[in-house]
Amino acid sequence: MNYIGEHLLPGQLGHFFAVLSLVASLLATIAFFKASKLGSPLEQQPWMKLARWAHGFVTISILAMFVILYYIISNHLFEYKYAYTHSDRSLQVEYLLSCFWEGQEGSFMLWSFWNCLLGWVVIHRAGKWEAGVMSVLSFAQFTLATMLLGIYFFDVKIGSGPFVLLRNEMDAPIFSRPEYLSFIKDGTGLNTLLQNYWMVIHPPVLFLGFASTIVPFAFAIAGLMNKDHSWTKPALPWASFSTAVLGLGIMMGAAWAYESLSFGGYWAWDPVENASLVPWLTLVAGLHTNLVYKNSGYSLRPTYFFYIISFILILYSTFLTRSGILGDTSVHAFTDLGMNTQLLLFLLVFLIPSLVLYFVRYKSIPSIEKEESTNSREFWMFIGSLILFLSGAVIIAKTSTPVWNKLFGTNIAPPEDPEFAHNQIQVFVAILIGLLTAVAQYFKYKDTPKAHFRKVLVPTIIALVISLAISFFGNISYDKKGIGFLGALHVAIFAAVYAIVGNTAYLWLGLKGKLKAAGATVAHIGFGMVLLGILISSGKKTVLSWNTTGVSPLRVEEGGKANPAGNPAENLTLFKGVATDMGRYMVTYVKDTTNPRDRKRYFEIDFTSKAGNDNFRLYPDVIKNNKGMEGFAANPAARHYWDKDIFVYITSFQENRAEDTVTFRNREVKVNDTLFYGNGMMILNKVAVNPKEQQHLYGKDETSLFLNMTIISKEGRFYTANPGIALKGQEMRQITDTVLSQSLILKFNKVLDQESGRLEIGVKETGNITDLLTLKVYEFPMINVLWLGIMVMVVGLVMSIVQRVKQKERNSSLTA
Repeated sequence: MNYIGEHLLPGQLGHFFAVLSLVASLLATIAFFKASKLGSPLEQQPWMKLARWAHGFVTISILAMFVILYYIISNHLFEYKYAYTHSDRSLQVEYLLSCFWEGQEGSFMLWSFWNCLLGWVVIHRAGKWEAGVMSVLSFAQFTLATMLLGIYFFDVKIGSGPFVLLRNEMDAPIFSRPEYLSFIKDGTGLNTLLQNYWMVIHPPVLFLGFASTIVPFAFAIAGLMNKDHSWTKPALPWASFSTAVLGLGIMMGAAWAYESLSFGGYWAWDPVENASLVPWLTLVAGLHTNLVYKNSGYSLRPTYFFYIISFILILYSTFLTRSGILGDTSVHAFTDLGMNTQLLLFLLVFLIPSLVLYFVRYKSIPSIEKEESTNSREFWMFIGSLILFLSGAVIIAKTSTPVWNKLFGTNIAPPEDPEFAHNQIQVFVAILIGLLTAVAQYFKYKDTPKAHFRKVLVPTIIALVISLAISFFGNISYDKKGIGFLGALHVAIFAAVYAIVGNTAYLWLGLKGKLKAAGATVAHIGFGMVLLGILISSGKKTVLSWNTTGVSPLRVEEGGKANPAGNPAENLTLFKGVATDMGRYMVTYVKDTTNPRDRKRYFEIDFTSKAGNDNFRLYPDVIKNNKGMEGFAANPAARHYWDKDIFVYITSFQENRAEDTVTFRNREVKVNDTLFYGNGMMILNKVAVNPKEQQHLYGKDETSLFLNMTIISKEGRFYTANPGIALKGQEMRQITDTVLSQSLILKFNKVLDQESGRLEIGVKETGNITDLLTLKVYEFPMINVLWLGIMVMVVGLVMSIVQRVKQKERNSSLTA
């Protein structure tokens, strides 16, 4: 059948380049491996030339696939499954790239791209290690290429191609018609949670971090294969680079969660978050044992292990997040594409050979028999690395519960409070690592004279004073998990402050102000800031939106559009145009507007401090869910101060556009009478003729009567209402009054009996008075310390990389 309107050439070209990248990467693997086994450069030369050309073809193929897929997505060629399932016509141009990494195929392409780019850096910088390292990297490229094939081999599907046609992947009656494309008006769109600027930049940085972990791994494998252990020096800048980029990518994800998700924070110990954190922990451990070996000769075996296990854990996290096994426990995981066997093989093909090689060569790896002195820097750096590894082991064990259930047929339930399940352990890790970060640099390699420890005394006292001030005056009162956990938080705050103060002091006490050599110290200061920011912002996170109106948060079945609101007492309902008490602020729902470009509905919320020293407006938004999900996704907004963030998101909202069919109920009343309504009672205080305070409601030629009434809700809140009438000759008009927060409208109908003072009023209780919303507001104190700490830590790691590269160049010039 000839299908009308299909554009087949882009897909055919894309598939060609996918096959070319597979063949070229296999050729590069063989050529680089062959070169690594030859002794002389002259023998290596033809194989190296072939390998580099092959790697060039791999790079061209991946770039071509990127360009073709972008063309398909940007031109809305919905005959292709990838464009149909990950984009639509209304998507903004800036989010087209996000369509790449929403799907597994595009994220594998991104990984392949960084792998190619890193390969060229290795080719130009690795020297004698090029062949050995690139043989491992090229094999990884080959395994990634198999993920993008999407072909069947004896009824076994290999990979999932991004260039497959929709009609070949879905069963629907329209595909039996040649003009089926005329029925496909639009794609299913990009997941609403990914329509955020962080999701344009976070995945590329994170995947660069993932991809870069293979370089220290490849150096270690090359060292084991060749029984040459000098690889640790050229691997050191790579380990620093990978640590910096992977850490930055993880925290960019935290920033995305903070700005896009509505759980009220930046880290929830989600399984996908954990799966990316654990390799970073082991990589940091390997970086420190690498430094130990460089300076003392100790810890080479742990360095091999940590670099190997870091990359293996990246592959394991890939299996966890892409196999669908985390589908019920994580909001971030990919859906199952039927590639579980291939993903498992992707893990095992690196796991088994690398660990077998490590244990076979274990005894031949140099190791100093004499135990390290407890007064030496290398001893405490190793202890810190071991703690990081054990911390990662605990995290990954808890995260792997679905895997254990699958393997052993068990039904282990996740903890009721997953955050505390991790926090109750990791808070002690924070204490130990914080203390070691503070004091380890004051030790010397090999042995440290006792007199040297006097340098630590002043930083210790300063840190103790600062942390005690934070504890006593900072109102750290997180007692939800008991006094024991609160005490641990205070100790951890001291450890974090100690890490910052201790390393800042070391800049002068140890390094004498030599900033060029201060990369590690600056990175440690940043790490201490990260710890402190996490502890204070989480330990002092305060709910501001306590329900003061007595109005329950909306539920979907009541006509509201809602998101999970958690504890109803923590959600404040606002009526449009009505200033509402919220602790330190009066908060007003001013208006809402829909932006046709990004299809988001923005709510303008005015915050006015009762003290009169602060006024600002925030614009949280909601966007309608897609891909078969009902309701709306909320995107928070935040007001940033140097010492805190005010964080707000919409939990539900209600539009009152329907016709109001509720009628007034007439009630007889006299002065001092009490009447009851659905949510409380009302008292008629007095009747006023032409009251001055209401003169804006009646004309000079009118006579007016106003009722002064007090409304008392069930929650004990008092409101005032003044319904009235205005008379002019034989004409009478009614002046109604509304109590919005009670959904109450009152009107003065008439005087029944002037002598006895009997009056008639109309009472209407209706939800169709005005628009309203429910929101949740948090205060995150000192959260900017966390974000600033990330930047300081990355700067410190970059300083270390620059220092080591320059040192290598100086050594090379001296050798030459």
